[in-house]
Amino acid sequence: MRTKMDKVAIVILNWNGAKMLAQYMPTVLKYSRDEATVYVADNASTDDSLALLRRHYPECRIIVLDKNWGFAEGYNKALRQIEAEYYLLLNSDIEVTHHWLTPLIEFMDVHPEVAACQPKLLSIYNKDMFEYAGASGGFLDRYGYPFCRGRIFDTVEEDLGQYDYQQEILWATGAALMIRSKDYWDCGGLDGRFFAHNEEIDLCWRLRIRGRKIYCLPESYVYHVGGGTLPKSNPMKTFLNFRNNLTMLYKCLPDGELQHVMRWRFFLDYLAAFQTLLMQGNVGDFLAIFRARRAFSRWRSDFVADRRQIQASRKTNEIPEQRSFSLLWQYYAKGRKVFSQLPEHS
Repeated sequence: MRTKMDKVAIVILNWNGAKMLAQYMPTVLKYSRDEATVYVADNASTDDSLALLRRHYPECRIIVLDKNWGFAEGYNKALRQIEAEYYLLLNSDIEVTHHWLTPLIEFMDVHPEVAACQPKLLSIYNKDMFEYAGASGGFLDRYGYPFCRGRIFDTVEEDLGQYDYQQEILWATGAALMIRSKDYWDCGGLDGRFFAHNEEIDLCWRLRIRGRKIYCLPESYVYHVGGGTLPKSNPMKTFLNFRNNLTMLYKCLPDGELQHVMRWRFFLDYLAAFQTLLMQGNVGDFLAIFRARRAFSRWRSDFVADRRQIQASRKTNEIPEQRSFSLLWQYYAKGRKVFSQLPEHS
């Protein structure tokens, strides 16, 4: 039985990711084990993930889950079995770097007001480019569209050091997310009903509502494969993104914003659906957006109590990292396709 709490628990959630584990686990262990305990939580894989871990990485602690719970609930179930001051949720397709953990730990140790942070994410395929899923820290626009320092929609920037300063952000990527265990559980953890997609944005937004802070610390950097479980155009991914994003908005928007934003999203979501059909001929994503809106309408009543609790925990309506402009307007009408071109306050 474990008698000592870990300072840092790196937790990799795995589902049939033996190839990723074989490729990237060596760097995680090499550059992390002196400062953290490494866990793999396995979502009932049917490949040889567990055999691989037991044979080649015996120092890695294994948590075996009884089925594929998805990203959100998979982490919840795994983290309930781990005692640590800090959790570090890490994707299996991440290549970490020498001393990547030290800046994160040192920053969190001296900033108790900060609940979570992330390193800078760069692409494993082109290490001079930011990686899509988090880049150098995430924000939201007024209508719930996420964007990052280094990535807006499909425009990904080259890393020229332009964002190499510590920055308070709205959300940290779930690909490499350090979070205080107390904050994680105080706000209820990841929403397991989401299964996957938008769950880390939802978690971080709830933390910001409670007055806690989120940071990107680019002096720590890692390389990310990205898209490890679902291809980018997968209709299931589109469904989950739209359904979960609407649900997150319903839970987290202040009362004065909710009806206005939801009316606009009704229009914008169907506009997006018809654009994917008419401009791209993508029937799968077209139908997925319709299904997502129907699914949100069906389960919205399940989140009434969540919304009430989240709003009751609100410290302020003013969260600067949720920008007041429309990202769609800035990107498509104004042609502002990189973060530094966006208005600071609109």
